[in-house]
Amino acid sequence: MATDYDLVILNGVVVTDTDVGDYDIGIKDEKIAKIAKRGDLKDAKTTRTIDAEGGYVMPGGVDGHVHLQEPPLFGKGSSADNYETGSRSAICGGTTTMVTFAPQKKSEDTLLDTLHATHERARNNCYMDYSFHLLVGNPSERALSEFKTLREEGITSLKIYMTYEALKLDDGQILDVLLEARRQKITTMVHAENGEVIDWMTKQLEKRKLFAPKFHGTSHPPVAENEATHRVIQLSEFMDSPILIVHVSTPEAVAHIKSAQNRGIPIYAETCPQYLFLTRSDLDKPGFEGAKCVCSPPPRESEADCDVIWDGLANGTFTILSSDHCPFRYDDNVTGKKTCVTDEYPVGHFKYIPNGIAGIETRLSLALGENRLDLKKFVELTAANPARLYGLYPLKGALEEGKSDADINIWYPPGKMEAFQLKNEMLHHNVDYTPFEGRTLKQWPRYTLLRGKVVWDRENGGLLGEKGYGKFIKREPSSLAKSRHAGEWNISEDGTFGFS
Repeated sequence: MATDYDLVILNGVVVTDTDVGDYDIGIKDEKIAKIAKRGDLKDAKTTRTIDAEGGYVMPGGVDGHVHLQEPPLFGKGSSADNYETGSRSAICGGTTTMVTFAPQKKSEDTLLDTLHATHERARNNCYMDYSFHLLVGNPSERALSEFKTLREEGITSLKIYMTYEALKLDDGQILDVLLEARRQKITTMVHAENGEVIDWMTKQLEKRKLFAPKFHGTSHPPVAENEATHRVIQLSEFMDSPILIVHVSTPEAVAHIKSAQNRGIPIYAETCPQYLFLTRSDLDKPGFEGAKCVCSPPPRESEADCDVIWDGLANGTFTILSSDHCPFRYDDNVTGKKTCVTDEYPVGHFKYIPNGIAGIETRLSLALGENRLDLKKFVELTAANPARLYGLYPLKGALEEGKSDADINIWYPPGKMEAFQLKNEMLHHNVDYTPFEGRTLKQWPRYTLLRGKVVWDRENGGLLGEKGYGKFIKREPSSLAKSRHAGEWNISEDGTFGFS
């Protein structure tokens, strides 16, 4: 007998970035086929029915900042998660689409070889749908000429760094990238920290023989982020090229971004759970323990700093909330955090601690459970805006009839799930710790669907998805990040410059 739907979700409180309402959802051929008033689909012919029991029904999470299986760029450390384990972890936490990085080394002259190698690492290994950002380490003439080909390949974003010797671009190189990115309608992500300030502070600490993990935070002072944020905003405004400033952590950087946005400059901002939940005290744990929370920028001084970041999420300064999942094993002296523990440095050397933390599985539950964000704002930050920013909307990040993939999280009804303390053993990554160990969680996805297939059922089997079900998604230009002016940036014979 023919069915109307492959799956029907009944009795849910459906939440998108624009609406909260009591609706039923019908899914057919991997798509959202019907959204109807609660009760209208209770008699529909369907292969399967899920009763949401009054729980929130939201678009699956979109995480646009994920590091997996990257070649070593900073010494001995290398990523703990590959595409299989990282995507598995994401699905179990409700993220259904990720955009990871394809890093070009400074010694490489092309971006396309990097892209193809990253495709090989991801192909047939992912539990979830995915795409890539190109990480530009060498904006050579050849690499810049390949931006057009990237667009044809469905890659519409890239990332550049203002720090790290292995990746850092000078201001002229940044302008080269912004000019060509503007021309090709590619969105540029920026790691905004002043590398020279960090290097100078590192030397001051080394002179004083201060090596413990907590001094990682000292070596990345707020001024490094604040200055670089202001500088790259000026370069972006000069070139009228949209940028996303990633993992913003300081109140001063937030203020620079808000000021630019108020002037109408196409500046977008991202933050991450580590700047909502961690502080400098997490770096100052006994012995080497603080290394578990070493990331860049570092967790800042106090909960008051965290409150400013929460406020920026609520008031629209931040466009997206990502994980910056960059995992390293802790108790690992070959590729993990303890590679820097030696006889000379018995509590390690902050300069050489592999830099990053795991967070792709915990991002959504941490943020939703705090009840500090309006429900529509939560969906906007974690699903809808990442999809818009990276050219995936409304295929991803939305629940639109006939347009959106049936990527859905069904959360527990209020009071249905007992709060619990997070333990690393509950997670599905390939990491031996979580920096959020012991934190009380009040929500976790009950079900997660990817293109209409139940890939996570917390109470009946847990992970049900399969490696290889995830597929590469070609992306369009951003529907959010756009230049203010038409025409090409140019310099006229009379010496003026602008757009023509």
